[in-house]
Amino acid sequence: MDKALRLEKMLPNGKGLWIPIDHGLSDYPNHGLEDTEALIRELIEAKVDVIVAQKGLVSHYSHLCHGTETSMVIHLSASTRHGGEDASRKVLVGNPSEILSRGGIGASAQVNMGTTGEAGMLKALGNVTTDAHHIGLPVLGMVYARGSNLNPVPGDQTQGVAQAARVAFELGCDVAKTTWTGDSESFKQVTSAAPIPMLVAGGANTGDTRSVLLMVEKAMKAGASGVCMGRQVFAHKHPAKVAKALRRIIHDGCSSTQAADEFNL
Repeated sequence: MDKALRLEKMLPNGKGLWIPIDHGLSDYPNHGLEDTEALIRELIEAKVDVIVAQKGLVSHYSHLCHGTETSMVIHLSASTRHGGEDASRKVLVGNPSEILSRGGIGASAQVNMGTTGEAGMLKALGNVTTDAHHIGLPVLGMVYARGSNLNPVPGDQTQGVAQAARVAFELGCDVAKTTWTGDSESFKQVTSAAPIPMLVAGGANTGDTRSVLLMVEKAMKAGASGVCMGRQVFAHKHPAKVAKALRRIIHDGCSSTQAADEFNL
């Protein structure tokens, strides 16, 4: 399978429902991740396009995806809550060369733009896209505008989020994870910052699923290609229902109200 075919499987018709579950490395116990196999089975049943996870988890569970519509992407960046000043400094803990043999279909790496250690994270993401390029693997860039050194261009309504998306594109990523900027006007600046698919994050679980679904509806109308959303899904008491509702919005163009009502959310 070449890179174009992998991207089509990950983003059918250019749209993607991606669920990251890599949070257990940085924080554990983490609500919703206690029974990982059951969660993965639920997400597969809900027909999510991609599950993003650390390599050990992918090695152990990728067989569950065989013959389904769901693929796994390996997140190659890591840090833990115990790192003190380095807690936001992501380091590489793997290489694209091991992804296919572990059962993955693509790579993911993270940069916290504005955080101490940014230069090392940029270099690491560049190394990932170089190595992935040579073996035909798509790369997701999780580039976040965060940290005490963040210094947005004067007048930037997105407060650095558009530049974060641009960084992912310029460093060779095929897909970028981005954050909702609070309104459609500013978010359009993010999605127009680069000609690659932008997947909106969900952030911490708020317990207000309808508001999250409405945000996704607005983001899609403002140019997003889907979501890369973890805690709003796996920490919910009904992960499969939330995933199915997101799928209806992303792939079927339903309104958030229709999707929420359909799955009693």
